[in-house]
Amino acid sequence: MSVSRLRDSVERWLIHEGLSFEAIKSTENTFQILVKHAGQTGIPVEIFEPKGQPGILVIGAKVVMKNNQIARYLGFNQQEKENFEKKVTNFCHSIQVINKNIAEDGKQKIGVYVVLDDKENINQQTVFDAIESVSEKHEKTSRFLLKTF
Repeated sequence: MSVSRLRDSVERWLIHEGLSFEAIKSTENTFQILVKHAGQTGIPVEIFEPKGQPGILVIGAKVVMKNNQIARYLGFNQQEKENFEKKVTNFCHSIQVINKNIAEDGKQKIGVYVVLDDKENINQQTVFDAIESVSEKHEKTSRFLLKTF
């Protein structure tokens, strides 16, 4: 699928499902869309195609750490931060999701991502299955942080 065809398809599927979304400017991605309320929990979900990986679709959501968790994390030394990040990564791998620690808008966030890389099988059903999966994994990661941190 060409760049514009992939983006056009994703936008058409979102409209078909009645989801509101907006394009986000990104230097790292060919295109990036923010779906405002997606999945069973109605969380914001990002859908994007990384510039270096044409035809790959990444669907993800960010778990925003609570203020007391952020304060605790920021008080960590480098070793404690690495240990925490390793614990989060191990958990995310156990639920089969890719994660990334992000500092954004003055908050610490854990991004959870599902990658669709089978170009022939990226369709409306696989995209919405991935959105549901990300929504579920976002919820599990949020609960994990509450229990362990």
